[in-house]
Amino acid sequence: MKKAMSVLLVCGMVLTSFTACGSNNAKKTDNNNTETKKETTTSDNSKEETKKEEATPQASDGELVDGKFKETRKIKVEVYNRSNDGGSAPDNNVFTDYIKEGMLRDHNVEVEFVPVQRWGEEEAIANLLAAGDAPDICVTYSYPTILTYANMGGILNFNPMIYDNKDLLPNLYNWLGETNINWDKDPSTGTIWAIEAKLATMNRINTFVRRDWLEKLDMQAPTTLEDFEKMLYAFKDNAELLLGADAAKMVPFTTSYDIGWRAANLIESFIDPDISDKDYYVYGFDDRKITQPNVKEAIRVLNKWYNADLMWKDFALYGDGDQTEDNMMKAGYVGSFMHNWDYPYRNNEDSIQANLLRQVGEDAAFVAIDPFMNSKGKYTKFLAGPVDRKIFFPATNKEPLACLLYLDWITEPEHLQFLQIGKEGVNHQVLESGAIQTLNATGADIMNSPLNIDYTITCNGMKLATDELTVKSRAYSYAGTDPALVEIADELTTKDGRIGKNVQVPTIEAESGLATALGDKRNVLYDNAVVAAVDQFDKVWDDGMADYLSSGGQAIIDERLEKWNATYGDSTSLPQ
Repeated sequence: MKKAMSVLLVCGMVLTSFTACGSNNAKKTDNNNTETKKETTTSDNSKEETKKEEATPQASDGELVDGKFKETRKIKVEVYNRSNDGGSAPDNNVFTDYIKEGMLRDHNVEVEFVPVQRWGEEEAIANLLAAGDAPDICVTYSYPTILTYANMGGILNFNPMIYDNKDLLPNLYNWLGETNINWDKDPSTGTIWAIEAKLATMNRINTFVRRDWLEKLDMQAPTTLEDFEKMLYAFKDNAELLLGADAAKMVPFTTSYDIGWRAANLIESFIDPDISDKDYYVYGFDDRKITQPNVKEAIRVLNKWYNADLMWKDFALYGDGDQTEDNMMKAGYVGSFMHNWDYPYRNNEDSIQANLLRQVGEDAAFVAIDPFMNSKGKYTKFLAGPVDRKIFFPATNKEPLACLLYLDWITEPEHLQFLQIGKEGVNHQVLESGAIQTLNATGADIMNSPLNIDYTITCNGMKLATDELTVKSRAYSYAGTDPALVEIADELTTKDGRIGKNVQVPTIEAESGLATALGDKRNVLYDNAVVAAVDQFDKVWDDGMADYLSSGGQAIIDERLEKWNATYGDSTSLPQ
């Protein structure tokens, strides 16, 4: 009912908002870390496209004097609310003040931040778009969400306004380059519904293990799946030695309901490392890899572990943002897990690692390892392309030029560096080597996200004034954690990495509006397959996959295949 109501609301929003500003011809794109799909134009819709082109906002530098608006402009900017315990207010802190003061001083633009819950952000931003209340600058990890509303006329087209004002946006162009600005550009129509933030590093997922537990058991870090499994059994069988009176709380391996993300290293080790660009794209609608060949066998491994009591039994019961699993790690009950490449070191003195040191002792540590060798004897990770969050302007945005200047302002190297490292002596200190070391801040100086990525929306990952300074400083950007642990994690997360490519084909019509529904089915399928009885695994998986495919998955695969062939012919590889 909520989704149906959202569609009705957005239709009403479009009718009222396009008197002031509109978007160009509709384009559909899905970027699941690696690919982008484009739309073709037919004579049947040329009349409607002409009408929309006339409504496209044309920003002009004639409104500016020395880079400043003559009259004060006002814009609203989305910021994630992570509900951090002890965090700062996401819309009122040192860093929001820095941005507000700078934008008013340099461009005469007043900025208001609009908090949106990080967990469940796709539904939250969709509801704001449907109600016509979305901020002027929005970010999301979900391109299908943008696509759905672009098709309804609810999103502004960046083209041509981002090109017409290129001279006013030197920082944005220097950082994102044509690659990220045009990543989602339709080659047939030229529409750009979103620009892609840039990953400063390609780091993604790591596998972590309690190094002190390995040492107590006189075991080497596992380098194969078989060794990893033996390690899990060793943790379980030696629970009293490792945890003493808390032996019953032992969790050899933990994960969350989001199996496709959290078990990525295991899953991807079962994918052919030489899979063609074509097959990886055709079966790659879902970035959790559920339709990639042989993923079923990776999930069979988790099913085996679950039934052997090697996994956290309640993993599927807790949703995004819940702290139950993190608290088990902090208390010292967990032996291993897979997660974001730096996960145990995030949040400084409240990090998993810092809590381990306080709760367990100075030898306790989660260290990154690389245990899942593939069929070629490598540790291939299927990394994203150089893209991150998608930045877009809703059709209700009346100040597109002011918003473009905002994106340029936060990307200016001096501003970006302050947002990432904050005040010297408060958020960081400079070491003798010149490296920047993070300090624990308090109150309004607290950063709610690593390197303040919730404000540096054009950049994810450390990007300081020089590359040399960035490299020196990355390992020191986690207060409460030994930099050596970060260096290990930094090295392993991209080892044997295969970087995603931009597939430019006409729009995959079958994908429109299905991201949430198929994403929910994917999570349920993964979870149900893991917890199934061993003798029921095949039935649970096959039935769930049949439902996933019949609910739109197969139609997406078929259309991707058709449009790949139409664009690239018999080639199985993308042009170099």
